[in-house]
Amino acid sequence: MLERALADAVVLVHLAFVAFAVAGGLLTLVWRRAPLAHVPAVLWGAFVELSGSACPLTPLENSLRRAAGDSGYGGGFVEHYLVPLVYPPGLGRGAQLGLAAGLLLANAAIYTFVWRWRRRAGSG
Repeated sequence: MLERALADAVVLVHLAFVAFAVAGGLLTLVWRRAPLAHVPAVLWGAFVELSGSACPLTPLENSLRRAAGDSGYGGGFVEHYLVPLVYPPGLGRGAQLGLAAGLLLANAAIYTFVWRWRRRAGSG
C-alpha cells in the first residue's frame, strides 16, 4: 500500500516537472531567477525526448509499482500518461521529435513574451 502511494506521488512529481518544463518560463514574470531552475528543466525534457531515453522518475515509479504487486509499464512517462491524452496510441520517433520541438518553441515564445513585457514595463 505504501509503495503504491509512493508510486502515485512520483507520478504527481513527474507531471509537475513536465508542466514546469512546458510553462515554467512564465514564473519569470514574478521571479527573475526562475530561469536558473527552468532552463535546465527545459533542456532535460528536450534531451529525454530527443535521445529517446527515459527520465529516471519512470523506472522509480515502475519499481515502486512492482513492489506494490502491480506490473508497472513499458515505455516512458510521457508515452504512458500524456500521449494517450494528446495523441493516438503509440509514440513514434516523429512524435518524440515533435514533442521536443514543441517544448523548445513554446518556451522560446514564453521567454520572448516575458522579455518584451519587461522591456515595456521598464520603459513606461
